[in-house]
Amino acid sequence: MLDAKTKELIAIGASVAANCIPCVKYHTNKAKEMALDQESIQDAITMGQKVRQGAAGEMDELLEKL
Repeated sequence: MLDAKTKELIAIGASVAANCIPCVKYHTNKAKEMALDQESIQDAITMGQKVRQGAAGEMDELLEKL
């Protein structure tokens, strides 16, 4: 079972990967309310960015082939 702080960090990364601005704002604020440190929040943001960039890169490759 994941603890609440870990779930919130996952939610931040997923929000970034999904390009959901309201979700990112909500979950980063929630993480700060839960006293998560800025480094952990930034790590979750960075991971979400990497996932988003990977997905976008694959889509761009597919679109070039079409």
